[in-house]
Amino acid sequence: MAPVSTAEVAPVLTITTPGPGNPEAVPQRARSLSGERRTVGRALTGTCCLKCAAVSPRNGHETLGKKACNIFVESNLDFLKGNRAALRDPEKSCCRRAQVSRLISFSASHQLHSKSLSNEENLKPFGKCSNPNGHRHNYKVVVTVHGEIDPVTGMVMNLTDLEEYMEQAIMKPLDHKNLDLDVSYFPDVVSRTEDVAVYIWENLQKFLPVGVLHKVKVYETDNNIVVYKGE
Repeated sequence: MAPVSTAEVAPVLTITTPGPGNPEAVPQRARSLSGERRTVGRALTGTCCLKCAAVSPRNGHETLGKKACNIFVESNLDFLKGNRAALRDPEKSCCRRAQVSRLISFSASHQLHSKSLSNEENLKPFGKCSNPNGHRHNYKVVVTVHGEIDPVTGMVMNLTDLEEYMEQAIMKPLDHKNLDLDVSYFPDVVSRTEDVAVYIWENLQKFLPVGVLHKVKVYETDNNIVVYKGE
């Protein structure tokens, strides 16, 4: 059998197979390292079946096939332990990222009405929501930010700061307001939930650090939900 290419991990791994004369001759050390075998096997190819050693190809690595029944991996334990230590040591951790979300609610009224359409024409797309006297919703908004986890604080963002940004960008301009009459963004824009989400996204960008905002999710009702990611 041709040797497996391990160029990408040559300093770490050595993959061998027993000779045809002793198919059961798997060294005791390899047995005792079954956990490391799985870990390293996945690092190399994605999966490693310890029964038949059928290693699935990924990233250009070779498939060993079932003939290599007793394949084993001799791992460099210092390397593995070093990687585990790096996860525990903030100074050695490698750019771990996470998403953080916060939910708030606000109440606002609006009328679904396009100035480009007559009153009768507005009835077709908007139905009773085009009532001239408007109607109210209790909106719920979930704001999600993302970024690297700070190795010192363990935070992507201080939630106290995020709460204040959401207060300024969402609650103050929208809560207990008539969107069409009180919010300058909407007189020429139909105040559909899609555009409420766009408005919130653009307003949050004025307060949040660049690149932190991931998505805005607006619940008009429990059944009608809009997600906007700045696209």
